Amino acid sequence: MMQTVLLGLGTNVGDRIAFLAAAVRGIADMPGTVVDDVSSVYETEPVGDVPQPPYLNLCLSAQTSLEVESFHRHIKELERAIGRNDSVRWGPREIDIDILLFGQTVRNDERLHIPHREMVNRNFVLRPLAEIAPNAVHPLLRKSVTELNAASADRHAADVHEVHTHHLMSLINDSIAHPTV
Repeated sequence: MMQTVLLGLGTNVGDRIAFLAAAVRGIADMPGTVVDDVSSVYETEPVGDVPQPPYLNLCLSAQTSLEVESFHRHIKELERAIGRNDSVRWGPREIDIDILLFGQTVRNDERLHIPHREMVNRNFVLRPLAEIAPNAVHPLLRKSVTELNAASADRHAADVHEVHTHHLMSLINDSIAHPTV
C-alpha cells in the first residue's frame, strides 16, 4: 500500500545546492518510492545556540510502498552517503532529512517521532510544506498545514528568504520526471 510521506530537507555547509540535489535524487531512487512534488528552496537562519551559516531548506512530497521503519533506515543511509556528520548536536549539517508526516502514522519512540515534534514551531518547515501539501492534516492536532502555517508563532518568520536555484530545480524536476520505481 502506498503512503504519502512529507519530508523536510536542510543543509548549511559545503555545496548546499549539490547536497540538496543529491538528497532529492537519492529519495527518488529509493525502492518503491516516487517523488511527487518539491517546494521552493528557502534560505533560513539556523536554530539553536551553535554559531553556524544559514541553511537552505525545502520540503518534498513522495509516495512510498516502504514501511516507516524501512523508509527511515533508507533516509539515514542516504544522509550518511551524502556526508552527514553528527559530531555536534544542533550543529552544521551537510544534509538533514526529517520525516515530517508519514500518512496518518503516529510514532513516538526512541528512534522515530512522527509527526515530527518541532514541525509546527518552524516556519522553515511550514512555509515550504504549505506550498506542496497545504491540505495535509497533522494526525494529532487535526489541523491542516495551511492552518498550522497561519498560526505559527515562529519569530524567525521574517528571516525566511526564497532562493532561486534554477540548477537545483532542474535536477529535482528530472528526478520527478524519471522515477526509478
